[in-house]
Amino acid sequence: MDLAGKIPELDRQFGIPDVAKVVPGNGGLAKVASATREAAGEMYLHGAHVTSWQPRGGEGGLRGRGAEEVLFVSSKSRWEDGRAIRGGVPICFPWFADKADAPGAPPHGFVRTTAWQLESIVQAGDAVTVSMVTASNDNTKKWWPADFHLIHRATFGSELILELTAKNTGATPLRFEEALHAYFRVGHIEKARVQGLNSVHYLDKTDSNRKKTQQGPITIVSETDRVYLNTKDAIELEDHDLRRRITVAKENSLTTVIWNPWIDKAKALSDLGNDEWRQMVCIETSNVSDCAVALSPGQQHKMQAIVRLADL
Repeated sequence: MDLAGKIPELDRQFGIPDVAKVVPGNGGLAKVASATREAAGEMYLHGAHVTSWQPRGGEGGLRGRGAEEVLFVSSKSRWEDGRAIRGGVPICFPWFADKADAPGAPPHGFVRTTAWQLESIVQAGDAVTVSMVTASNDNTKKWWPADFHLIHRATFGSELILELTAKNTGATPLRFEEALHAYFRVGHIEKARVQGLNSVHYLDKTDSNRKKTQQGPITIVSETDRVYLNTKDAIELEDHDLRRRITVAKENSLTTVIWNPWIDKAKALSDLGNDEWRQMVCIETSNVSDCAVALSPGQQHKMQAIVRLADL
């Protein structure tokens, strides 16, 4: 039986009445949809991919404004096996961008197009935590020989908490890159500012990976693809068009990637609308480049991103 045919069975096993259920999503792909007084959220088994978080307000801001979607998902995204969902929070693992020694390898690794297994749905107060798992197999070893086990745990509440835990289940050391490649929705990219990276060194991928230093807030005025190095502090996305602030705090992450394709790159992406670059910016909690993670046999590493929303 294919996964789509298992959706009613998964819902019977894991669903929480009136709180969380497993249902067909776009393209018939299985997703967990949750809703409480604090927030609504969606997470697909395809890639363990979070596609929606809508906090309903409360302490900190947004009072009286109702639920607001924080994540961006492209209207042109292809919801099908073998393709990554464009938007939300794709998981990049075990490499970031292209694999240097294998030009035909899938960009950003293989787990974002893999059907993960639903492990649990747990309610704690007005928050819902969804856990999904995947592991090495014959297909993954075609691209990467390591033995591993991954857990992606997403908590939908007044905060969106994302935890990616990787364990080395093999007999030899391994080294990997990882990213929670979050797409955030903005009213208009040219009215948005990213704060928290002043004076930080970064690699500019639009300029032959030259190392540069950030001066002041980040404003997006052209194609932007940067890896900020040795970053630990929280980052704030100030959206003056939607009058809100998105804060991204993190743990066990030493790099932050900022990406917007701008005009020409957006046109070249078949799963992104020509003008949708105006409504999104990626702030990616990550460990990439020289900050890749090394694990000895039996060791594990947990990277976490905590997203908060408030009025600006």
